Amino acid sequence: MSDEPSYSTLDLPATERFKWLAKELGVTTFGLTVMNLRPGQRGRIHRHRRQEEVHIVMVGELTLALKGGEHVLSKGDVARVPPHARRQLINRGPETCSLIALGGSARHSGRDAEAFPDWKERYGLPPAEVPTPDDLPAG
Repeated sequence: MSDEPSYSTLDLPATERFKWLAKELGVTTFGLTVMNLRPGQRGRIHRHRRQEEVHIVMVGELTLALKGGEHVLSKGDVARVPPHARRQLINRGPETCSLIALGGSARHSGRDAEAFPDWKERYGLPPAEVPTPDDLPAG
């Protein structure tokens, strides 16, 4: 894991089917992929041993097929799928569907953040102990 920030750009909808953002950004603790499904495209039926997935629809419409039926997700909808559940991602819509797939298999440790009242402070505090800063002026 690098100690430096890394950046990328989402070009939605894109022509490439997968953009492996975790690899591109150097993320090592969870999976992060942009998927672009053209109308009529679908992924493999699959499941995971340990990794749960979250799908966030950014553009278009996604049909999430599960053993018990199908669920249609539109722009802004989010779905979590547990590891053992077989699933298939399908684009039955008229436009390209772009979604972000997040996956992880280790238990989340909760908030481990430190907050700083200003840039000069050397030591952080629990976030609840640092007031939220005032908003910037509009415009």
